[in-house]
Amino acid sequence: MPGKGGHRRFGAIRKLPSGRYQVRYPGPDGVVRPGEQTFERKQEAEQYLSIVESKLITSEWIDPNRGKIWLQDYAERWIAERPNLRPRTVHLYTWLLGKHVTPYLGKVPLNRLSTPMVREWRTKLLDNGVSATMAAKAYRLLRAVLMTAVKEDELIRVNPCRIKGADQERPAERPVLTVAQVFDLAEKVPERYRALILVTTFGCLRWGEVIALQRRDIDLEAGTVRVRQAYVEQRGTGLVLGPPKSRAGLRTVTLPAVVLPKVRAHLAEFAGDDPDAFVFTGAEGRTIWRGNFNQLVKWSDAVAAIGAPKLHFHDLRHTGNTLASRAPGASLRDLMTRMGHDSPRAALIYQHANSEADRAIAEAINKAVQAARRKPSKRAPKAAQDEAEPV
Repeated sequence: MPGKGGHRRFGAIRKLPSGRYQVRYPGPDGVVRPGEQTFERKQEAEQYLSIVESKLITSEWIDPNRGKIWLQDYAERWIAERPNLRPRTVHLYTWLLGKHVTPYLGKVPLNRLSTPMVREWRTKLLDNGVSATMAAKAYRLLRAVLMTAVKEDELIRVNPCRIKGADQERPAERPVLTVAQVFDLAEKVPERYRALILVTTFGCLRWGEVIALQRRDIDLEAGTVRVRQAYVEQRGTGLVLGPPKSRAGLRTVTLPAVVLPKVRAHLAEFAGDDPDAFVFTGAEGRTIWRGNFNQLVKWSDAVAAIGAPKLHFHDLRHTGNTLASRAPGASLRDLMTRMGHDSPRAALIYQHANSEADRAIAEAINKAVQAARRKPSKRAPKAAQDEAEPV
């Protein structure tokens, strides 16, 4: 506000040759800065200075020069500096950034990004044929990057990613096999890979977890499988053996008793005697690559033969998770622990599961398997679900 004699007590306003008004004001470091914009009327310039003064007093002011960094440069640095990101996650973030974000917003300074601009970007993605699932992934990445710019680096004051529902995915529902179909599928693949189908399904394991199992991880007496590592396919490097996807992935899962004879026979015929010997390997004893597995087992023919032509390998885990969720008496924590899932609402979710509850789940599955196998096998209706996004 102007003080006595027409002088302002904060900042200064001058009229430019163009007739517009420019403001200047001192920052908390004493450096005098020009305003980010000019104004048509002097009253607007005075209001702007009042707002800046209020933000300085309440420590809400952010140096506009700090937010002049391009989104592309900041986002690339954000990915590089994230701690504990798995190689696959780094690859996904880098791909999303280069494919769906920077071509549209990469050269925009952070402090120029706005909610309407983000909304227009998302609309263009969808109009150009990008699926809602992939657009949601790209939106969540952009939101996370800009949240760091707001809360940690204090480069901008608010996050412009405020579009309701933009972060939600609606993937097509994946097929779930019947118990009979699971055993039918195991019989349709070469003998070397039958136990792999059963352990993956009824143990609720991920691909990287099941191919990383070693003989020491199988306890036939207890009927358990211990998940303590997983393979990840890393571009430029190959298969990398490391910890599971998350801390919750470290777990011991009880298998249904009806599966154990198949596992015992597999270990006797196809796995080495050394405790470090990998349980599931190719014919030459090498680790199986995900990209080669479908060809090895003639997957398309096998899944078509059981009436589930759209089935993906990861749908076996989905089937196992579904069977486990139907087990009576299993709590949410028991199920999440068995599946190896993290939950932000339950800090203890990756702690050791109650072994009795886990065995109850396995026993319930075992009973379902035995009951199904006593009945004549009937082919389930053909799965009609569309293929989900691969990323």
